[in-house]
Formats: sequence, C-alpha cells, structure tokens
Amino acid sequence: MDFPSSVVVGIATLLTIMLLAVVTQRLLGVRFGALRTFLAALLALGLGQSVLRPIVATVVPADGRQPPDAAALGVLLLVLMAMVLIPMALLVLAEALVPPGSVPGPLELARSVRGRLSRARRYSQITRIAVRHGLGPYLRGRGERLDDRSGKLRLAASLRAALDDGGVTFIKLGQVLSTRRDLLPAEFVEELGRLQDQVAPAPWEQIEPVLREELGGPVDEVFAAFDRTPLAAASIGQVHAARLHSGREVVVKVRRPGIEAVVGRDLEIVRRLAATLESRTRWGRSLGLCDLAEGFATAIMEELDFGVEAANMAAVSASLPARGSGDRGGSWGSGSSGSTVPVRYPAPISAMCSERVLVMERLSGRPVTAADPGQGTRLARGLLDCLLRQILIEGVFHADPHPGNLMLLDDGTLGLLDFGSVGRLDGSVRAALQRFLLAMNRQDPLGVTDALLEVVPRPEEIDEPALERAVGQFMARHLGPGLDSAQLFTDLFKIVSAYGLSIPPEVAAVFRALATLEGTLVRLSPGFNLISEARAFAGRYLSEQITPETVRDSLTQELTALVPMLRRLPRRVERIASAAEHGRFTMNVRLLADERDRRYLTGLLHQVLLTVLGATAGLMAVILLTTDGGPVLTGSTTLLHLIGYNLLMIAAILGLRVLALIFRRPRDSDVREGAR
Repeated sequence: MDFPSSVVVGIATLLTIMLLAVVTQRLLGVRFGALRTFLAALLALGLGQSVLRPIVATVVPADGRQPPDAAALGVLLLVLMAMVLIPMALLVLAEALVPPGSVPGPLELARSVRGRLSRARRYSQITRIAVRHGLGPYLRGRGERLDDRSGKLRLAASLRAALDDGGVTFIKLGQVLSTRRDLLPAEFVEELGRLQDQVAPAPWEQIEPVLREELGGPVDEVFAAFDRTPLAAASIGQVHAARLHSGREVVVKVRRPGIEAVVGRDLEIVRRLAATLESRTRWGRSLGLCDLAEGFATAIMEELDFGVEAANMAAVSASLPARGSGDRGGSWGSGSSGSTVPVRYPAPISAMCSERVLVMERLSGRPVTAADPGQGTRLARGLLDCLLRQILIEGVFHADPHPGNLMLLDDGTLGLLDFGSVGRLDGSVRAALQRFLLAMNRQDPLGVTDALLEVVPRPEEIDEPALERAVGQFMARHLGPGLDSAQLFTDLFKIVSAYGLSIPPEVAAVFRALATLEGTLVRLSPGFNLISEARAFAGRYLSEQITPETVRDSLTQELTALVPMLRRLPRRVERIASAAEHGRFTMNVRLLADERDRRYLTGLLHQVLLTVLGATAGLMAVILLTTDGGPVLTGSTTLLHLIGYNLLMIAAILGLRVLALIFRRPRDSDVREGAR
C-alpha cells in the first residue's frame, strides 16, 4: 500500500474510532473521560473482526450467496450494534472495576510516588524510634497488659522518650495527650507533661528573609531596634525582642522556614498510626484514635498559622471592651476586692501580623513558677476567675492554660500568653454550662443531669433515672467538704461514656482547658481546690446574672418578639374558622417542590423504564430465537432469528446503559448540590 493510501486508511480509521466513541458515550448516557472512551473504541475496533465473524457467519449463507435485501439490512444493523456493544461493555466493566479518579494521572502519579517514598522514609524512622524505646509490641497490638504502677511508669517513660525523639509533631502530640486526664492514666499524664518544646534557634540567615517578605521591608527599617538573638525557640517558631519607631516594646514571633512541610508529612503518619492502632487494638478503638488524630491535626495546623493566633487574641480582647486597656492589651480579674489578681494578655499589632509572623505587645515579667509561695493562692484564684469568666460569660476562652503560657508580671499581675488554641461557645452552650455549675453549687443531681443533657447531644434512648443516680454518686464523691477532686474530670468522662453521650468538640475543649488548668492551679498553689473555688465563682458571679432586672429584660425581649405574632393570631384564627364554617377550608400541599427531588425521581423512573424495555426486548429475543418458522435466510437461520439477534443486542445495550448509571459514583458537584 502506497503512502497516500495509508494516509487515507489512517484518517478513515481515526474517524471511525472517534465516531464509535461518540456513539458509545451517547448510548450510555454517562460522561466518561475522553482518553478512556477513545481507548475503549480503539480496542473495540481491534476486537471487532474476531467478534463479528461468528455472528455474521450464523446469518449469512455459507455458499456465499447474497441474503435477501431485508436480511442484509438486518445483518448490517446487527453488525453495527455488535460493534457499538463492545466499547459499551468495556466502559461499563472499567467503571465497575476502575472508577474514575481511582487511578491517578502521570503527573499526579509521579508526585504520589515521591510523597510515598518520603513518607516511607519518615515512617521507617519513626518505627525505628518506637522499637528502640521498646514500643514495638504495642504498635502491633501485642503489648503486655500493665496492671501495676511500675509497669505503667516504664511504658510512660518509653513513650515520652520516643515522642521527644520524633520531633515537633510528636512533641506537640505528647503535650496534647498530657492534658487528657479523661483518656490516659495519671502516670502517663505526669510523664508526658515533662515534654519541653525547646530546640536550637534557627540561624538568622533563615529567619531574616521570612521577616523581610512578610513585613514588606528590611528589619532595620520596619523596627527601631531588633534583637537578632531570640528570647526563646521552639520547633514551630522562635521569638525575638524588638522596639517600634513609636518606642513601644514588642516581641516578634517567626515561623521556622519549611516547618509546614515537615508537620504535614508527620501528621499523615500520625493519622496512619491512629488508623492502624484503632483497627488492631481494643484500647485504640475505645479511645477513638482516628477522631483524636483528626482533632490534633486541625489544632496543630491552626497553630502553624500565626494569623489565626492574632485573630484569637483580638477576639479575646474584644470580648471585654469595658475591662480592656485599649491598645495595651486586656485584663481580667477583680483586683479591687483584693482576693484575686488581674490577668493580662498582650495585644497584637494587627497591621504587622501574617501567617508566618506575629508582632505583639511585650509583657515584662518572670515565669509563674518563680512566684513567692505566699502569692500562690491569689494567683490561682485570679487565673481561675479569668478562665471561668471567659468560658461562662464571654464565650471566648484560652484553651491551653498550662504554666508555660503564664507569666508573673512586674506589677504583680498574671500574663496569659500563646493564643494559638482558643475555644468559642455560643449563647445556648454558655447558658447550659452556667446552669450546670449553678446546679453543682446547689448539689442538685437533677439540675446537673438536665444541664448535662443540654450540653451534649441527647441520644434517642437513655436511662435518665440511672444517669441521675450516677451523677448523684459523682457529686457525693467529689463535692463533699474536704474531698479530693483529683479524679473529677476522669470520673465525669466515665459517666459520659457509660451512658453513650457524645461531647461536642467545643464542650470537649472546655473540659480539656479545665483539666489543664487544674494542674496549673495545683502548681501555683498546692492543695488548691478547683471545685470549691468554682462553686464560689458560681455563687459570686453567676447568681448576679439572675436578678430582677435581668429577668425583666429577658421577658421584655421575648414579649417584643411575640407581640407581632400575637397581633396577627386572632385574624388568622377568624379566617380559618370562617372557611371551615362555609365549607371552604382547604389545604395546599406541594409535592416535589424542590427541583432536586424532581430530578432524582425523573432519573429513577428513567432507569426503571430502561430496565423494563431491556428486559422486554431480551424476553422477545429469546422467544423469537426459539421459534421455528418464518422466511429462511440460510440453512438454519430464519428472519425471525435475525430479528431475535437484533433484539438481543438492543436488550444488551439498554442493560449496559442502566449498569453505567448504577456504577457511576456521584460527582463532587452533585454531592455539594445535594447537600445544599
């Protein structure tokens, strides 16, 4: 074959493949990828000769004579349908076995392989660290059961050492776990509390470009003075002292370059480890490690974004406009009474804050652990007063009040630092928590139970009398005079778990903050009783919220909202009564008013109709193929048989169209539209 003929044949073949692909897609009624459809048509063209030969042989006379015109038309139709049926079957089979998106493209595959290799190296490193510290059997779910305190202490020490060697993400994970008294034994909480996120500072050559890019100019131009030696350094960022041109002393928090990639890779490993432990171990399933890992990942990604921390600081500052001190930060507490000390926090310089840089007011003082013993009780009471006000009254609270985030300022007040983790509560949750605390103060088990069921999502079935008895026993153990409240939150979470109550994330943040605060208060003032002081707070502040004036204001607001409805109510009742009296009372109900419902029902009827038509065509084909008689085309093939073969092809095409619609997974856009 010469070159021009080869070109013509090639163009004709390409056009045939494209036409076959278009017809196949139209008949299936489902949009497939262009590459997938083209390959199916190309493969069908290659298989066509071997597949069609036996079909044609059954209806074309063996002696080579031409069949009648009607038979020739039937044979042509049969061949065309068989040719289209092949790519349809291939696409439906591929849709069932290899759905779109399950196989990545070349570029995505290359990036995925590179990422997998990087994760594999890090995963191998983490595994070696765990094995080196004796945690290998526990990763496989075969660790020994530890019933004695010495064994728990050994395992806790091994876990702390392994997390310390694992780097930034795992140190943060250990610090978060050290606040979960509701999940971990006291030995683990105490040991993990020793983790310190202190590392060598990054060299100035790496930090200076970040500052120049985020602040829009050289450091020496933006600041009147800048100390290149950091005050402190952690794995995520480091803090430098500086002075603005206005003379104001500030601190500059800078994120380490490249830390987001390291944390992102480690978080993927944490998720995989959590999934493995949850599937292989009973304790992993009981703790819900996958949910904990997701919550931790969300928290640490927010901590990487200093813009979030600046917004948190601004939110806390805005929650107390009357007590704030303008641009110089905010203060909490009731210093006038002398029983507590105010708590201050630094104000961010919003115009100079970004995702990687945070500039805020500098508070001058020393670590809170260096306070004089005589100040401990007043400092602890002031800190508790501050946090309870944030939680119960303002609704914006510091979610991580551990000693490292506190300072004893030069003026004798407390400074609250690091607002990377802040919780927010809406008015209904705050009201329920207030009723919970007031009922605790009254030692009212029924009131505590009712308030608890308002805080958590109420399950469909719950034994309220048994829950009330459990709450009463809990209060008897922890609220009596002289009783220890060390296991307060652990026992409370046991009750919540035993009765199938699930705590919302924002409420869980409250309990975690209070559990962390309890340890901080004990360090400030050994023997400090969180429960008795919280009850005193309830009597001192929350009772003030329920006064004749506040009740009158609430009733006035409710009545103001109800008056328009009450004014329209008599007229509406009169119209309804009049219509009923004269026999004109009707009800209008719009079925399937939503376009999405109509579209879903139409699609369902479409599939049912195709199924019925396909089944009918298949049944008719079987009847015709088993019927003797009719015009004979060749020795054993009649016109009825040829029609039966064509109906069989039509039934197959309709069946493949229904299967394609069934196997096709909803697209993301369809899912989003259905969720609206």
